[in-house]
Amino acid sequence: MLSEQSAATVRATLPAVGAAIGEITERFYAGLFAAHPELLRDLFNRGNQAAGTQRQALAGSIAAFATRLVQPAQDRPQDRPDAMLTRIAHKHASLGIAPEQYEVVHEHLFAAIAEVLGEAVTPEVAAAWDEVYWLMANALIAIERRLYEESGGDAWREWEVVERVRETADVVTFGLRPVDGAPVRDFRAGQYVSVRTQLPDGARQIRQYSLSGAPGADVRRISVKRVPGGATTPEGQVSNHLHARVEVGSVLELSEPYGDLVLADAVGTPLLLASAGIGVTPIVAMLAHLAATGHDAPVTVVHADRSPADHALRTDHETYAAKLPDASVHLWYEREAPSHARTGLADLTDVPLAPGTRAYLCGPLPFMRAVRAQLIEKGVAPADVHYEVFGPDLWLARA
Repeated sequence: MLSEQSAATVRATLPAVGAAIGEITERFYAGLFAAHPELLRDLFNRGNQAAGTQRQALAGSIAAFATRLVQPAQDRPQDRPDAMLTRIAHKHASLGIAPEQYEVVHEHLFAAIAEVLGEAVTPEVAAAWDEVYWLMANALIAIERRLYEESGGDAWREWEVVERVRETADVVTFGLRPVDGAPVRDFRAGQYVSVRTQLPDGARQIRQYSLSGAPGADVRRISVKRVPGGATTPEGQVSNHLHARVEVGSVLELSEPYGDLVLADAVGTPLLLASAGIGVTPIVAMLAHLAATGHDAPVTVVHADRSPADHALRTDHETYAAKLPDASVHLWYEREAPSHARTGLADLTDVPLAPGTRAYLCGPLPFMRAVRAQLIEKGVAPADVHYEVFGPDLWLARA
């Protein structure tokens, strides 16, 4: 908790900081990368930096955390700050972030704050926001320390590609085994790994990919969607590299599994597993786990895609659902919908849900926001709606 004096100062200055947080984070990253170019080359996602989404996510998380610290309890959003911090910490742990790097971030973030806000940053204001930063940073450091201890502390390990399967025109599944042949820690359905690979320009870029196979399998699988460039967004550097250059026999560096979108104590719990596009990957792993463990409570499977041909892992998706004794599958395709699916965008209006349903969502933000709103309207508790964002968590920007 913030000290009483700092809470008053943060509450008074939050509107000014919030209004300038976009410019602050832009100058923060500019200063950070000027002083430490290796961070942009080998740690931060260059595509997200070019698109500006990482700046938006950082701004959103800082603003959301500070707001929760100073809001009266009855006015706070229902999603708790520890849930937000856990999500960030899992991503940091998958990247191998170390405690000393928070000092580097502090230096350049507060330099950016002083540069943007100028004389408004009095010693009292600086001390209050310093307290906010270290509350957030130390909480993240503590969670990340626990995650590293649970994973055994190995940041990176070499894995050989032993399978390559083209799922759709833009999605390839890679099956991998550890090069050293040593045992691997099992993962929980819904988790992801970071993949680090060297690009042609020498940069060693890192991306996270959900594990799309069943937990406990001998081969660890990731399904990678090639990200094309657009008018305002660059193409995915790592996804295109993996599609074009990685074959059976190639070696990739993988982190341990991380991620907090996992099936927790699901025995006897009705579930809704909703996905769109490549968001299907963690959902398929969850269905595989439920099928393997004999889950007998109701499971509602929802998926939306452009067409059946674009639906990655479609056979696995439907096959695992069919193995469950009480599952219903609801599919929407924007075009070429077969008779057992519907045409258009996902709409849960007439999808029945069992009382006490717990929901897991993965897909583009507009899809997840729409589904979450419909679930809450149908009586699902907000605390029982869990989600995974691929890339920077821009949901935080509106929290």
